[in-house]
Amino acid sequence: MQALRTAATGMAAQQLNVEVISNNIANMNTIGFKRQRAEFQDLLYQTLITPGAQSSDQGTVVPTGVQVGMGVKSGSTYRITTQGALTRTDNKLDLAIDGPGFFQVLMPSGETAYTRAGNLATNDQGQLVTEDGYQIQPAITIPPGVRSITISASGQIEVSTDGQTAPQILGQLELATFVNEAGLEAIGNNLLKESGASGSATTGTPGSTGIGTLVQGYTEASNVDAVSEITQLIVAQRAYEMNSKVISTADQMLSVASQLKS
Repeated sequence: MQALRTAATGMAAQQLNVEVISNNIANMNTIGFKRQRAEFQDLLYQTLITPGAQSSDQGTVVPTGVQVGMGVKSGSTYRITTQGALTRTDNKLDLAIDGPGFFQVLMPSGETAYTRAGNLATNDQGQLVTEDGYQIQPAITIPPGVRSITISASGQIEVSTDGQTAPQILGQLELATFVNEAGLEAIGNNLLKESGASGSATTGTPGSTGIGTLVQGYTEASNVDAVSEITQLIVAQRAYEMNSKVISTADQMLSVASQLKS
C-alpha cells in the first residue's frame, strides 16, 4: 500500500521542519542570526490515466485523469534575511549594520568569511577582531593609549590618544553585499561563506547605494520571532501526528485485507 510510504515521507519532512525550527529557537539570542524556513516539494506522481487522454473514438478526452502523489521531499532551508532589532550595548567596539551588508572576516585559511555579528574586540596587537579572534577586513589596528574611539555611520574610524588634541583617522571599514544573501553557506560561529548561489561579494563604504550604515554601541539581535516559531512548531507537530495516523490506518486496512477468506 503506497499510503504507508507516502505518510513516511511526510513524517520525515516534518522531522526536518522541527529541526529547522528548533535551531531557530536555540539561536534566539545569537547576535546577527537569521532564521531559516524549511521548504518542501511534492514527489513524482503515479499516472494511472493521463489528463487529456482520448476516452472514445469520437475524440472525447479525459478532463483530469488519475494521478496519485507519492509523498513529499525537502526542497531547501531558506534563510530569511530581514533586519533584526538593534540592541544598545554602549560598548564602543560593538557595531550593528542597519540595512544590507556583511562584515568581512579573514579566516585562518586565508579565505574571507562574512558575518552580521558586530560584537568586535581588539587582540593583543590592537587589531580589530571578532570574538573568535578573526581579523576584520580591511585591517584596522588601534594604537595604545587611546582615550576614545568614534566610528561613523559611513565606517570611518577616529581615535583620540593621549598627548594629541586632534582626532586621528585610523581607517575605513567596508561592507560586502551579495545578489542572493540567502544563498550564502553557513559554516557556524556566526560566519557565512560565498557560494555559487550567492554570487560574488560586492564591497563598498557603509551608506553608499545598496549598503547599510553602521551604528556604534549597538548589536543586531536575532530576527527570530518566538511566537511565530512556537506556532510553526505546533503546526509541524500536528502534521507529524496526522502522517503517523495515516500509517496506522493503512496498517489496519492491510490487516483487514490479510484476514479475508476466500
